[in-house]
Amino acid sequence: MNAHDIAEISAWLTTQGIKGTDEMDIVNGFCQRARAAGMRLDRGLALIDTLHPVYEGRAFQWDSQEPVNTAFEYGPTNEGVSAENWERSAFHYMRENNKSEVRRRLGFGDPLDFFTLDTLLAAGHKDYIAMIHRFAKDSHIGDMDCFYSHWTTMDEGGFRDEDLSVLRQLVPVLALAIKSGSLTRISRTIAEVYLGEDAARQVLEGRISRGKAERISAVLWFSDLQNYTRISDNLPPDEIIPFLNDYADAVISSIHEAGGNVLKLIGDGTLAIFKAEEREDACTRALFAEQLLREKLKGLNEQRRQEGRPVTEVYLGLHIGDVFYGNIGSSDRLDFTVIGPAVNEVSRIASMCRFVDRSVIMSSQFVAAAPPPRNAEVVSIGRYALRGVKRAQELFTLMPLEAADA
Repeated sequence: MNAHDIAEISAWLTTQGIKGTDEMDIVNGFCQRARAAGMRLDRGLALIDTLHPVYEGRAFQWDSQEPVNTAFEYGPTNEGVSAENWERSAFHYMRENNKSEVRRRLGFGDPLDFFTLDTLLAAGHKDYIAMIHRFAKDSHIGDMDCFYSHWTTMDEGGFRDEDLSVLRQLVPVLALAIKSGSLTRISRTIAEVYLGEDAARQVLEGRISRGKAERISAVLWFSDLQNYTRISDNLPPDEIIPFLNDYADAVISSIHEAGGNVLKLIGDGTLAIFKAEEREDACTRALFAEQLLREKLKGLNEQRRQEGRPVTEVYLGLHIGDVFYGNIGSSDRLDFTVIGPAVNEVSRIASMCRFVDRSVIMSSQFVAAAPPPRNAEVVSIGRYALRGVKRAQELFTLMPLEAADA
């Protein structure tokens, strides 16, 4: 590989990083170009940690013998078999010994002292080099503090000195391109985890100006847990968070699966919206989410009972109305949420569940816009004066058809 080839590959990596090209596509392109320019390269693996509630990082593997190469996420490396494998890896060795690279000439008698080296040798690989490119301390995001990579060849002579020289020149540029894409992914993940998918999209598109909000008509969902205060008062402190997480997962996953957006978690409470061009569609999604939730609660409560852990149910209020959706707060601390009288009303509607012993209560506006449910009957529970709401409202609940028939 000559200087012209190196410059071309470096320029290509820089362009892909600026464009925000998918990380796997960058790794594929880099390996293919290096090989086409004469490098004895048969496998490349790149790893970069991330900031995600489930995954520790992402890996990108290219293999000259495989027609398709894909990325995959990996979980925590500090427990179980994953921890054992990590501690046996070349990457762990380099971190612990403050090294930047390590080489093993697999086909020439070097020790197979790192994880997977025996597998690589059995597959025909003759030479192996692993590298770490560390980021500055003030640029760490979570555990994303460096870029890991390893490279192998099946050539009978192993890597040539010029191959290693080229890798040392180009892998840092590859690391920068991958880091660029990973930072974009992390930004999106953080925004979606803490703001919800729709609000995150709008914020990432630039809607972060204070006071910038739009008036929308939406179905509002407010739910909380039955007897949460009593249950939490009697739970050991280390059981409260797992208890909340179990039920929050059932609520949030049901909302997301039905096309809704969770805007706020308030203790044991959840505020969400369902948007659609037609009001009926938004109401249908909310009712579908309610149905999903009840099914999930059955399974969750059965599991927790078997484990001897406390169980509960979810109270839910459904309403529809006009709200302002956007940025509210100070110049340096904003919340992307909904405000308006309808938000107050839906929380008051949900609070009525405990007084009338119903798991779901709907406003008359919601019932008027919603299609008739297939597996339940909509039943009026009377008119009520809600705290903080000027006019009394007629409220409704869902009665399963078999119960209604009985």
